[in-house]
Amino acid sequence: MSGSFGKRAVPNTAVVIMAAHRSYRAPHPSPSAISHALAYAFLASDVWETKQLVDAGWSVLGAHRRWLRAVVADVVAAYHRPPTDSSRELAAFIRNSPAFVDAIAKARQQRRPIRIHHLVVAPSQARDVGGLVPRINTVAELAELLGLTIGQLDWYADTKNWNRRAPVGPLQHYRYEWRTRPGRTPRLLEVPEERIRRVQRLLLDAVIALIPVNDAAHGFIANRSAVTGAALHTGREIVVSLDLTTFFTRVTASRIYGVFRQSGFPETVAHILTGLCTNSVPPRVIAAMPPGGDADERFALRHALAANHLPQGAPSSPMLANLAIRRLDSRLTGWAHSVGAIYTRYADDLAFSGDRDLARRPDAFIRGVQGVVREEGQTINPRKTRVRRSGVRQTVTGIVVNDHTNISRHDYDLLKATLHNCATLGVERQNRGGHNDFRAHLLGRIAWVETLNPLRGEALRQKFALIRW
Repeated sequence: MSGSFGKRAVPNTAVVIMAAHRSYRAPHPSPSAISHALAYAFLASDVWETKQLVDAGWSVLGAHRRWLRAVVADVVAAYHRPPTDSSRELAAFIRNSPAFVDAIAKARQQRRPIRIHHLVVAPSQARDVGGLVPRINTVAELAELLGLTIGQLDWYADTKNWNRRAPVGPLQHYRYEWRTRPGRTPRLLEVPEERIRRVQRLLLDAVIALIPVNDAAHGFIANRSAVTGAALHTGREIVVSLDLTTFFTRVTASRIYGVFRQSGFPETVAHILTGLCTNSVPPRVIAAMPPGGDADERFALRHALAANHLPQGAPSSPMLANLAIRRLDSRLTGWAHSVGAIYTRYADDLAFSGDRDLARRPDAFIRGVQGVVREEGQTINPRKTRVRRSGVRQTVTGIVVNDHTNISRHDYDLLKATLHNCATLGVERQNRGGHNDFRAHLLGRIAWVETLNPLRGEALRQKFALIRW
């Protein structure tokens, strides 16, 4: 290797990089390369003070540069503590500093390029956010947590979207299934292959599930369910239900990156985590979208699928969706409280309930909800907006909530008839859905009724006992 690196001593906490990227060794390094080199040197300094940072900068540049003091002054004024988890952010700040911009322009005018003589990089550090989320400082630590090599981790994360352009074959991370819906825009299932599914599941259990969610969220969370959400809306004068359109695909990679950054992960780790949990659909799959829906909805769906987003089908997506729209939940909770109402969300189902103040002008309240949802990057499906007053059957996520949580009479009678027919006419003739384990399917439906109405559940279980399997 050439001897382009200086011999000056560096802080004890630093790691001297002996094989730098060619952009740092180039005779005419770019402003981005220079700003990153300065950011690394600042973060490697043992003391976050003006003098020490100026010395660290001079070590990088190999000479005393007058403009560097002004850059350091801007940095210290903006960052009272070293942003040890945000080297790229710090580099961007330096690159936009007026003194740095002027220095680059002057160097170009005089044809005397600013060179990098010494590259120092401090290890990244996760921020302590005071929670249960594990502190993962480096990509190597993340790979160890997931039981992968760094090469495997990079392949699964696919931060360059190589998988989107790869031909169909065993190296694809996802398989795709279009689901048609009469009169509506089709839905795309992005089903992860077994290898990346295992990584996402481990990541969900070890990291994602430990990040706190908003109290309004009741889906895909331990000790919460559709029942716990619906129970909060019982006995109210009015219930308003709304539905988000293309919920998962509208959660962008930038929002997921923000979730991990807010949880204390360094930039590089958050970048890899985002790659593991998001996907960009190949053009061939988007082009095969079946008919259905209006032109605007189809265009919006194609655009969302082409960008990196939460894939509907990945085990990590539901919980990450909860985390990505925490601000939406907070804003809607505040909007509901302004009229004495309660707000809950189960996946893409939004529910509000209240009394006199909400019942007086539900249309104006809904317009406010639509505005908040739009500002947060989501949209409301107007076809699924429902306003139900106490004189009619009120439901939240399919659960009756007029006086207490209950199953609807229609659904109860339908299941009761199915069980009766199974006992009298035979099981095979009633398995119209083609369930592989019809017995387990019926038991699951009975258990659901028992959580809502134990007496009705017991009656159904007695009918189930009469079936000959």
